[in-house]
Amino acid sequence: MAIFLDENDLIIVQGMTGSEGTKHTTRMLSAGTKVVGGVNPRKAGQTQTFDVTPYGPMADKVEAGQVEVSVFGTVAEAKEATGAEVSVVFVPPRFAKGAVLEAVEAGMRLVVVITEGIPVQDSVEFRQAAEAKGVQLIGPNCPGIISPAKSNVGITPADITGPGRIGLVSKSGTLTYQMMYELSDIGFTTCIGIGGDPVIGTTHIDALKAFEEDPDTELIVMIGEIGGDAEERAAEYIKAHVTKPVVGYVAGFTAPEGKTMGHAGAIVTGSSGTADAKKEALEAVGVRVGKTPTETANLAREILLG
Repeated sequence: MAIFLDENDLIIVQGMTGSEGTKHTTRMLSAGTKVVGGVNPRKAGQTQTFDVTPYGPMADKVEAGQVEVSVFGTVAEAKEATGAEVSVVFVPPRFAKGAVLEAVEAGMRLVVVITEGIPVQDSVEFRQAAEAKGVQLIGPNCPGIISPAKSNVGITPADITGPGRIGLVSKSGTLTYQMMYELSDIGFTTCIGIGGDPVIGTTHIDALKAFEEDPDTELIVMIGEIGGDAEERAAEYIKAHVTKPVVGYVAGFTAPEGKTMGHAGAIVTGSSGTADAKKEALEAVGVRVGKTPTETANLAREILLG
């Protein structure tokens, strides 16, 4: 099994005809993801052709060659025509709020926002709208979600790892990829990059809850970073609700105070939000925390394999 995304999901791509949308739609199709439509009001009624080269754990199920995907004027039209309930957004920052709100109003079940540089106020607005409609929102400024050998929505390379027993939730895209590689010998049910902006949709806690309920996920790896209190709140949730083993990593042990590091949300003020404080909070509830990604992967391997 997997969480939030599986092999039955049909996907539409908002911004599919742009350079990033085209590139990553090609990669998603090549990985076996069921992309059934794109959205661009200026190109409604047209089709776009993608050159598919199968790769990743689903390569034997993907036919190489050209695939034509229809372009619709609105998300609602795309959903009605295709039955898709998942949308991924590759729209420039100034148009992203409108795109996400459109997907939410159309009643998509899951909306994955890859775009970075979205103003915080815009993120606040579309997160509130998603919550009000019961839409699962991932991002913004994230690599997306992959359930290996099932579906891949976003920009995560599909060939890093295969299916397995670990659930991964991470603020950092790069560390998502590294952890997938480090633990590729065991594999993953689902890997989610939730993004490192100050305002995001799906949180560590949302993922922890879903992984706890997923019978195929035997261990959870949670990657956080300096700034904010998301990891401390996750620790409280783990203590109260999570029975499965959790292994953690917090990026930023050497970060200087007061300096934003990589993500807009990764800034430390005084003792608040430091890697050491987060590590202490997680270890206090039984989470084993590595000092490096490799050490974290080894802790997970030790728990699962002995």
